[in-house]
Amino acid sequence: MSEASNVESTGFKTELQKTAAQFENLMTPAEEVDEQQAEQVEEVEEAEEDIVEDEIEDDIDEDIEEAEEEVELDEQESFEEEEQPQVYSVKIDGQEQEVTLQELQQGYSRQQDYTRKTQELSQQRKDFEAQQAELAKKDAIYKELLPRMEKSLEGELANEPDWKALYESDPIAYVREKDLFNEKKEKFKAVQAEQQRLQQEQLTSQQAEIKKAVDFGNQKLLEAVPEWKDANVALKEKQSIAKYAMDVLGYSQDEINQVYDYRALLGLRDGWLHYQTRKAIKKKPVEKAPARSGKPGSANKPRSATPLKKAKQRLAKTGKLRDAAKVFENLLD
Repeated sequence: MSEASNVESTGFKTELQKTAAQFENLMTPAEEVDEQQAEQVEEVEEAEEDIVEDEIEDDIDEDIEEAEEEVELDEQESFEEEEQPQVYSVKIDGQEQEVTLQELQQGYSRQQDYTRKTQELSQQRKDFEAQQAELAKKDAIYKELLPRMEKSLEGELANEPDWKALYESDPIAYVREKDLFNEKKEKFKAVQAEQQRLQQEQLTSQQAEIKKAVDFGNQKLLEAVPEWKDANVALKEKQSIAKYAMDVLGYSQDEINQVYDYRALLGLRDGWLHYQTRKAIKKKPVEKAPARSGKPGSANKPRSATPLKKAKQRLAKTGKLRDAAKVFENLLD
């Protein structure tokens, strides 16, 4: 596009163009002048509108760029905040530690789940214990009633009718009584069998409890007496302890066999060790002091009582604390 067209499109004219325009106006009729002026006004208005639109578009572009920059800054700050989460100070096992909000939420969730499961287990245990108590109560009543039933049936069966006489006198009554008697005999056998079953069940339960106590006791014994981890040492000492308990303390073999509590065995072992120590002291020979020979030609005179001996004699008579202190003073001299 030429320079002249550029100047016209912007709505500005040089002085030469203005003069030429005025000259044309003089030569042009009034109507044409009006039309030309109207066209010029329209051109100026269009040019001004274009300029305004360009400026508005520029402003809008700048606003959009600024808004995009602000969004980018916000996203950057948000990203930085996500990378550096806020931490909270909490006390765990007596020590201050810093944790994030997510860790706090997860920890609280786990704690809630643990608490819920613990409460459920506690309730289940309570229900189980209640059921066991109810069963134990019923078993106790059952075990109490069985001997009574057995005794009652035994008494009824002892009075057995004279079947021959009954048959001859009343055959119908014979059949009825015979059936009842046989029914009682069957009940009596069933009660006896149930009694034996309960006794065996109780014996099995007792044996299981004894085994449990023995296993626990053996563990405690090894903790208290590490030497017994050697089976030979343990066997030898246990045999010596049993002999000491029977010979010295008066236990019977049956009583020794019934010692299941590890604490009783440890007590017997302590007594046995003390007894062994006393025996060793008694066996140690006492050395006699050599006799002091007197001067030649002098007769042996009886020695006078020493201060210690006198103090002991006085203490034996008075029993006073002061005399006891005197004895200790002489012992220290």
